[in-house]
Amino acid sequence: MIITKKGICCQGFKANGIKKGKYGVAIILSEAAANCALMITSNRIKAAPLLVSQEHFSRREIFGIVANSGNANAYTGRKGIEDAKKMCKLAAKELDLKPENFFVASTGVIGRRMDVTAVEEGIKKAAKNLKSSSEASLKAAKAILTTDRFPKLVSVRARLKSGEEIEIGGIAKGAGMIAPQLKHATLMCFLTTNAYVPKDKIKDILESAVEQSFNATIVDGDTSTNDIAALLANGLAGNEDLDENFQGALNYVARELAKMIAKDGEGATKLLEITVQNARSRKDAVKAARAIARSNLVKTAFFGCDPNWGRIIAALGYSGAKFNPEKLSLFFEAGNNKACLIDRGKVLAYQGAKELKAAEKILKAREIKVIVDLHSGRESATVFGCDLTHDYVKINATYTS
Repeated sequence: MIITKKGICCQGFKANGIKKGKYGVAIILSEAAANCALMITSNRIKAAPLLVSQEHFSRREIFGIVANSGNANAYTGRKGIEDAKKMCKLAAKELDLKPENFFVASTGVIGRRMDVTAVEEGIKKAAKNLKSSSEASLKAAKAILTTDRFPKLVSVRARLKSGEEIEIGGIAKGAGMIAPQLKHATLMCFLTTNAYVPKDKIKDILESAVEQSFNATIVDGDTSTNDIAALLANGLAGNEDLDENFQGALNYVARELAKMIAKDGEGATKLLEITVQNARSRKDAVKAARAIARSNLVKTAFFGCDPNWGRIIAALGYSGAKFNPEKLSLFFEAGNNKACLIDRGKVLAYQGAKELKAAEKILKAREIKVIVDLHSGRESATVFGCDLTHDYVKINATYTS
């Protein structure tokens, strides 16, 4: 597998993005109808564009995606549905397609009507200059940002065992309101590939990639009304089937995007990679890892470079995971440095101990691994998270003002 700079502009895909004021518009277009998979938020309140995308997905003739930032178009009733459909109609008109050939997505403030005029202007401008280039992919990635500090795009080239070379790319946005539970991370992720992905396999393939990436990412514990992940496969690579090389490449793209989202958590200064290993079941491992990542006390300790490991074991205790507290081990790791704070129930990082000092040094790093060994089984899970800072409060205290 080779990392490339194409982003979503794999073979047969074009893109563009326009940003004016608070509104941005991105368009992704395939030159051929794509087999596709769609996953949306588990939040009971689902934004209008997600409902429209579900409707279009049922017809299974998708050529592209049109997305906007600046307004979530969520909890906006029938008018919101009309606005989401209008976005598809506008894109279809500009690109000589049908409205149902598009997925539609939105991100921004919930509960306010969209400025359709601003979005219409963005769609017209974006549609007139679609290109297949890394620059075009970057423009699309920038257009969908809200409180994000940087655009998120990843792409790779891989070879199937049958010999065909395939490309996979993705862009994403997300910094706050991140704790996705996508069923079928505000998080938006659009994935493209020139590979042929059979219709009877594409749903499971996307779900597998999402489960270990976006569904394993927590910034603040809030699940958005607008979370969406979509995979479009146009089949231009000419392969007849897939193997584990494709799944591995897709998993890599999704995980790297998820890590970028965690790293870009609103006001975040540290990326946390939390692994729980040797659990009784994967369910227990996930519960334990998510409890640590969600804990505000844990997150603020990391922000303050305070090796307060008691907060971590407290989160483990209320997580619902089954384990023997007297058997657990806890490690911090950054780069080549690793500290063992607890060894099979024995506390090593007591006050004044060298292990505690080693942990304090590790916590000054920007990317930190927390490793919990439950010594209870063979299952493991990894969750990506971040610290909680003053800036998170400032950003979200004034988000709609």
